[in-house]
Amino acid sequence: MEDAASRPRRLARVQTGRMRVTLRMVLDCSPDAAWEAVTSPAGMEHVAAPILSFRSLEPGGFPDRWPEGEHRVEVLALGLVPVGVHVLRIRRSTRRGARIQEDDGRATGGPLALLTGWRHRIAVAPAPGGRTLYRERLDVGGGPAAVLAWPALWALWQWRGARWRALAALLPLV
Repeated sequence: MEDAASRPRRLARVQTGRMRVTLRMVLDCSPDAAWEAVTSPAGMEHVAAPILSFRSLEPGGFPDRWPEGEHRVEVLALGLVPVGVHVLRIRRSTRRGARIQEDDGRATGGPLALLTGWRHRIAVAPAPGGRTLYRERLDVGGGPAAVLAWPALWALWQWRGARWRALAALLPLV
């Protein structure tokens, strides 16, 4: 008979350093209109305001549309307090009829730099009635910093959802 001391020890894998926040909703606008908002810096600023604002650190400022590649932005809380510099690394793809924009960039300064393994995806797909199925997911790491940041990021994502709904009501449903 095997006693407790001679049995192999199985250690539970606890993932306390990874965090995920998601949104999934149907927007009252066309997928094309939603995609235009997703791919524009103005859309990013609208859905985060006034909690967060962004200042381009690139020559010439923000483009009208995000091209794929890297873009440095300063992130400000309430338009006043610098919380870090984020290097967006934007890629786009299509999967099962959904258009996807992904930012797997990184923070290079400020408190944001405590969050690592940044992966932010937004997917836009057709929904019944000419509307848009909108899905958004943020995965970040950073150990205890990610765990501590989760409530604030969750609240920000709820705000973003409300702002997306309000913005969609102003966009065409065609």
